[in-house]
Amino acid sequence: MPTPPTQATQTARQAFVQIFNLRVIAVVFYFCLLIATSRALSWYTSNDMLAEWLYSLVRFTRQNLITGLMLLLAIALAEAWLARPRRLPMLWRGLAVAGAAFTSALVRHWVANLGDAGAQFKWSWAISTTLLWILLGGVAYALLVAARGERQTRQQLLATARQHEALHAQQLEAQLSALNAQIEPHFLFNTLANVKRLYETAPDRGRDMLVSLIAYLRAALPSMRQSESTLGQELELVRSYLTILQMRMGERLSFEIEAEPSLLAASLPPMVLPTLVENAIKHGLSPLPEGGHILISAHAQAGELAVEVRDDGQGFAASGGSGVGLANTRARLAALFGGRAALELEALVPRGVVARVRLPVRLLPGLPAGAAA
Repeated sequence: MPTPPTQATQTARQAFVQIFNLRVIAVVFYFCLLIATSRALSWYTSNDMLAEWLYSLVRFTRQNLITGLMLLLAIALAEAWLARPRRLPMLWRGLAVAGAAFTSALVRHWVANLGDAGAQFKWSWAISTTLLWILLGGVAYALLVAARGERQTRQQLLATARQHEALHAQQLEAQLSALNAQIEPHFLFNTLANVKRLYETAPDRGRDMLVSLIAYLRAALPSMRQSESTLGQELELVRSYLTILQMRMGERLSFEIEAEPSLLAASLPPMVLPTLVENAIKHGLSPLPEGGHILISAHAQAGELAVEVRDDGQGFAASGGSGVGLANTRARLAALFGGRAALELEALVPRGVVARVRLPVRLLPGLPAGAAA
């Protein structure tokens, strides 16, 4: 049974194949052909036979290709060797280029003089050819190393950016969990105080408010244990919240909820919709003595879910649409969906605001959808 290659061997093999492959060999071939053609054109005269000139071109291309391929092979072997932790990488790369250039000069002399036992080896030609190809090979090797370093740097930057986005999303989710774990004490205590007062003065209304508070807590508590929710769950949470506020505000608050039943299982980040509703109550309706109306709707178009909270309150007069809750909502949507999601604010005429969240439609069959009517 063959022994599986070690991690170091696999890394060395990958480094070798990245250099010595058909695409790079083709580049070396065309480079050598370009050099041979430029040299052959300088030799050509009107007295030369075209066939002889072409033969010289092919011959010189072959000689250059011997050097080019040997340099490529030496560079690939050097990179495979350096794929393991080594010291003095520049020394090994320089030795690889110089050794391949000189060896290729010897091979070229042998190939060019096959069948001529008396051919004389010219050291001046060998040294000049070796130096020329050391220069060309060194420049090509340096460009290769620089390009690979730049590519690795870009990959590291992309990995760092993705890690930063993931950490940012985790931080936002942790902040959300902390906020969800603290169901607003002010709202909770005021509601309990109202329940107590109503039980003393109007027991039926007190019982209704207590039922609504239980429904609110039943809808809110699961969000503390889930990283994502559904449109149906968030609508139930908002319905219970608004029902309690309606008992406290009386005729100053009315609301409607409209949603397509097929969208109730659509994914929606927890507490995004309640934040928009709370913002509409706090900055839109509460400042007005007569209060107002809130319409919550959800629909889908072209694979995009749009959830709207529309009120007829005082509009942007107080906050200008730049509250902390809205800023956090935008940051969460950006961290979770990037540019595929957005929070839009639009002023209504004669007054009021519509807050609209757009995000991709994704159904979550594993989570309870809730109900909306």
